[in-house]
Amino acid sequence: MAKEREKKLFSSLFGSYAAELKLLVTTLLLLCGVATFLQFIPSRFTISASDIRFCISRVTQTPPNNITKTNNITVTEKLTSVIPPLTSSLPNLPPPPPPFVADVNKERVIENGIIKRAFNPYGSAAYNFITMGAYRGGLNTFAIIGIASKPLHLYSKPTYECEWNSGAGAGSGVTTVGYKILPDWGYGRVYTVVIVNCTFPEPLNADNSGGKLILYASTSGGGDTSLNTTDKMEVLEEPKGTLDLSIFTSKPKYEYLYCGSSLYGNLNPQRVREWIAYHVKFFGPSSHFVIHDAGGVHEQVLEVLKPWIELGYVTLQDIRDQERFDGYYHNQFMVVNDCLHRYKFMAKWMFFFDVDEYIYVPPKSTIKSVLDSLSEYSQFTIEQMPMSSKLCLSADYGKTYRKWGMEKLVYKDVKKGIRRDRKYAVQPRSLFATGVHMSQNLDGKTTHKTEGKIKYYHYHGTIAERRESCKMFTNSTETTFDKTPYMLDTTMRDIAGVIKKFEQKMIGNRVQKTTQL
Repeated sequence: MAKEREKKLFSSLFGSYAAELKLLVTTLLLLCGVATFLQFIPSRFTISASDIRFCISRVTQTPPNNITKTNNITVTEKLTSVIPPLTSSLPNLPPPPPPFVADVNKERVIENGIIKRAFNPYGSAAYNFITMGAYRGGLNTFAIIGIASKPLHLYSKPTYECEWNSGAGAGSGVTTVGYKILPDWGYGRVYTVVIVNCTFPEPLNADNSGGKLILYASTSGGGDTSLNTTDKMEVLEEPKGTLDLSIFTSKPKYEYLYCGSSLYGNLNPQRVREWIAYHVKFFGPSSHFVIHDAGGVHEQVLEVLKPWIELGYVTLQDIRDQERFDGYYHNQFMVVNDCLHRYKFMAKWMFFFDVDEYIYVPPKSTIKSVLDSLSEYSQFTIEQMPMSSKLCLSADYGKTYRKWGMEKLVYKDVKKGIRRDRKYAVQPRSLFATGVHMSQNLDGKTTHKTEGKIKYYHYHGTIAERRESCKMFTNSTETTFDKTPYMLDTTMRDIAGVIKKFEQKMIGNRVQKTTQL
């Protein structure tokens, strides 16, 4: 009988325990389900973690009506001993962090004379506007170069206002409406390039007392049509006594200036060596090359460029920080526009092409004579000579590792009926903005009829090839490879020796040990 009573008592206790556990689990599941569901309903009503903990603690602390006591211990007390209240295991949430305020970075000159550029974002992702540079275009006009949210410009109409503040006290500011130019033809990704032109009705800082240019970038309903967020940013400062007005009227420092696109990837130092030596010789002592490092100027490439930096032919700019912002091809449209406006009054002619392309003019011509004949144009485009990056002469077999790329790659693609890219040159004082293959924002005429005057040899892909280029050897003057017809063209091969001697004369043996591996 005693055993029978114990069995009944155990059954009663277990049944009550199971009922209590079932009630608690059901309540928890219901609360979690409701909380999850409410997250997907747009509403001002929200449930925080602390609210849920409070509800759970109330459930665990409120005794049910049918409490079963066994040996003066309630089933609720038994459950509490097995599953402690959640309020004791969840600590209070920490307060939210303060809003992030970024410091304004400024460009600076670092080792080897490299200009370390700064990119300052304003707004929130995607940022309303990211500045790269701001430059004077005259006594009363400025250009601000940057990138901005592409959806903002695609689906809304953001506006800009410019203010010149002379610092002379209240009311000393002069404002004007900023005119925007979008020069990347819709190629932008998350960000698109924006050039803001600020033209004021009167000359500014004419007395050289200094001042600041401030840009107000307004979303004008972009993203949220009920809001118009405006970001204020200081984009240019002219300290007292630093403005040289003669730059707008004096003869340019350089006849020819090269504005390079973003260099990225594992570049071949030997190809860079050939390219810079060739073009310093081609353009002559009154030339300068601005190269933008987006990650491609690794240590071996830098060693090739150092001698020319020291001689004053090359300016290297570190623009690696722009990789934070997803624009077209490492933001090359922004980069070339910055170069245009930064050096606008320092060059008579400005060239835009890549480091696997070689400008060439026919014998008995010089770059000066060709450009003099094109001086009536603000812009001209240059015909492409596409060269094979794999076909070589059989006579070079076994010796290609000793030869420069322009020596051994001698077969030209002659397929007809193909529209090929062209590169271009401009008189920069006539441009408001520019592109990669030509400008559509200029004052003056453009010509494409330059065949027979000037062209460029294009060794596509070789700049990033870190192994032997020659894959196929032939002695034919005409051949077909990969269904493409080629013709022998030794123009660049024939002048390679002259370039090697020029390099030796200019910088000695400093880069003789450069390899392409």
